[in-house]
Amino acid sequence: MTAYGFNTSLLHGRKPDYPFGATTVPIYQSSAFAHESAEKLEKIFANQAMGFSYSRINNPTVEAFERRITELEGGIAAVACASGMAAVSNALLNILQTGDEIAAAPGLYGGTVELFEELEAFGIHTRYAAENVPEAYEEVITDKTRAVFAETIGNPKLDVTDIAATAAAAHAHGIPLIIDNTAATPYLVRPLELGADIVVHSSSKYINGSSDAISGILVCGGNFVWDAKRYPGMKEYLRFGKMAYTAKLRNGLFRNLGACLAPQNAFLNTIGLETLGLRMERECANALELAGFLEGIGHGITVNYPGLAANPDRELANRQFHGRYGALLTFRAGSRERAFRIINALKLPYILSNIGDTKTLVIHPASTIAAHLSRAEQELSGVYDDLVRVSVGIEDIKDLKADFENAVLSA
Repeated sequence: MTAYGFNTSLLHGRKPDYPFGATTVPIYQSSAFAHESAEKLEKIFANQAMGFSYSRINNPTVEAFERRITELEGGIAAVACASGMAAVSNALLNILQTGDEIAAAPGLYGGTVELFEELEAFGIHTRYAAENVPEAYEEVITDKTRAVFAETIGNPKLDVTDIAATAAAAHAHGIPLIIDNTAATPYLVRPLELGADIVVHSSSKYINGSSDAISGILVCGGNFVWDAKRYPGMKEYLRFGKMAYTAKLRNGLFRNLGACLAPQNAFLNTIGLETLGLRMERECANALELAGFLEGIGHGITVNYPGLAANPDRELANRQFHGRYGALLTFRAGSRERAFRIINALKLPYILSNIGDTKTLVIHPASTIAAHLSRAEQELSGVYDDLVRVSVGIEDIKDLKADFENAVLSA
């Protein structure tokens, strides 16, 4: 089999078998699917035959998107969800029960932190590592820990997780590592190849690329060996071998929570996916150049980007991401008021709460995506009153430089 490069694989890795010679997946905008006999539908519901029954459970357009992401991440199966938060929720609750604990990275997205707070009502507690290093996870892992959770690149802290070392620390305790790969995407790294067990994405971001569809997806690597005593809910699914985790999820929590992905959104993601490599190449290059440019301006701002020479995670990022550093950067403006002035003075970026668009986006995290966190939780996530987050797009870099220079110098 020919080993294609990243972009060629996106376009030609799986030859389509869509009806009438279509080269893009059709949108099967149907709530349910008819069959020629009651016996056939009975077998589908009993998992004795392949087929589609009801779009809350499965849908051909959604399945096509799941196959593409499975291949891209190097996993064995994927489950697409209505949002990134739905994917995180399903990934964790598939294996957790009352009394269990999560060992989590300190620099997580505010929505994930809020989810973990909601889980407290169900008797699921989260312990945060003091730093995003394997030794710090060891300090918060207890005999109740059932999952280690981290982001490839923290949002908006921008700390970089050493995936291989963190996976080794988790596995030493018989615990799976769940990695949110939203900010890095498979273009930078495939966490399953470095030892992670489950990968989640808010595919509304870089995978989609145009801010036109909310969605999430989780991918199972199939290599974690589930201990039935530690994970009693997995017991009856161990007969599925590597597919045990996915089989349990599809036959229970995912189906019953109903946070399924709409076929139209799956279609939009599949279209966006074809340019992921091209977009990430340009966005990462723009981010590196813009970060260096802003650092050179100075003028009272402090820039954070994993690709900067002085960044403590630069060596790890360079090694793990093969010389690329992502498309997110942040800077501290000195005060909340000045941060707002800079944001408002920018002409090109949109002020909105998303990342991964072709267009550059800016936001003040403390008053938006982290607004519901306590001050201590904000600081743990790298959020300060004067912090500005920038999701760098594909614009001409000279235009971005000029726009940011004018905004910083005038604020």
